[in-house]
Amino acid sequence: MILRRASVSDASTCAMVQREANLASLPFLPADPDINGALTFFETVLLLENETWIAEVDGQPVAYVAFHPGWLEHLYVLPAYQGRGIGPTLMAKALEDGSARELWTFQKNARARKFYEDRGWVLVELTDGQGNREKEPDARYAWPGR
Repeated sequence: MILRRASVSDASTCAMVQREANLASLPFLPADPDINGALTFFETVLLLENETWIAEVDGQPVAYVAFHPGWLEHLYVLPAYQGRGIGPTLMAKALEDGSARELWTFQKNARARKFYEDRGWVLVELTDGQGNREKEPDARYAWPGR
């Protein structure tokens, strides 16, 4: 596995990884039919406002992480590559400066919640989901830094 810094030209790669991971891990969310909207979001927001890294296995992108000071925004791994240490490697990249970070995940995403809790993230808030686009109850976690 190699990690490489993402650029705006990786928007479609990140969108594909997120879509496939969501379909497998978040079946309670409807699939977003607007792939062009997703690409626009990655090109004009996510990849410009975050440091983003892509994990590749045998030259194929299989995961990515996006973060900025104070927040871990995205961490997605293709389903076929989960459980191989890619997620922890990407998280370590996001946390390597040692500063505290927060993140949001859905309350129903038990696998993600366990992943974060097993790595020292602490639950600090549960919501009814009215503040997110999906209107799905979510959970905010914090990592205290080192």
